Amino acid sequence: MPKNALVKVQGTQQFMGKEIPVVLGGFGENQKVVTDKMIAEIHGMETRNVRARITDNIKRFKESIDFIDLKEGAYQTSTLEILLKLGYTKSAITQAEHIYLLSERGYAKIIKIMDTDLAWDIHDQLMDEYFHLREEKQQMQSMSMEDIIIYQMQQSKMMKEQLEQTQTVAIEAKATAEQATKQMEIVKDAMLLDHDSWRKDCNNIINKVAKERGGTKEAYQQVRDEVYNLLQQRAGASLKTRVINKQDRMRREGISKSKVDKVSQIDVIAEDKRLKEIYIAVVKEMAIKYGVA
Repeated sequence: MPKNALVKVQGTQQFMGKEIPVVLGGFGENQKVVTDKMIAEIHGMETRNVRARITDNIKRFKESIDFIDLKEGAYQTSTLEILLKLGYTKSAITQAEHIYLLSERGYAKIIKIMDTDLAWDIHDQLMDEYFHLREEKQQMQSMSMEDIIIYQMQQSKMMKEQLEQTQTVAIEAKATAEQATKQMEIVKDAMLLDHDSWRKDCNNIINKVAKERGGTKEAYQQVRDEVYNLLQQRAGASLKTRVINKQDRMRREGISKSKVDKVSQIDVIAEDKRLKEIYIAVVKEMAIKYGVA
């Protein structure tokens, strides 16, 4: 019996939005193969162009290993029936000089001849989704019932692990997204500090930062000092000197000692627009750094 007679069509499968026949045989029992017509449809080419590529490079292909010319047996009843099942019309069969059937190896050779990124991408996908499914099926056929049960349990375990990994990634992604949302809200809230209640809002943030750093009286003082030091560095000014100068002016103006003694660094900041803007900017940065607002 010629090899051509061993070719059979075993249903169809979806590939890249197309329903292609599953063709077996020709080069060995149950080996998946492709026709020149299938290659043309998958790669968006004319069948005659695929045949021309093979014919022009026929010295690179080994007959019965890489290709079989089905036209040689086209007038045998069995081969004709197969060709009709593969989607060839009677007129196309009559007019064709060659009708090529390619093995997996033969298909790889035609892709090498095409040598385009798209051709290689489709090749990789077809190998994964069409040819290589054969190996799993053959492996299953050679297994005992016990082996099949063990294999299925292993596959089930792998799927469970993959699902757990996917869920973990999803949870982590959700946490990251929530953190990013929270951070954006903090930044948004921090941007609103430069309004009428800036003194109160800034003080609230300083208290929250101090709480993050231990919540003690010392922590509050350290945060406050840190803000003032950053302010002085950026402004090139001494807050203590400004406090002393303000107190001297108040004394000369006859203001009571109790009020003079109450003058603080925040008071002199409030009197200077530039110092106020720098102070608010420093507190904003601290709010974002510590995730508070």
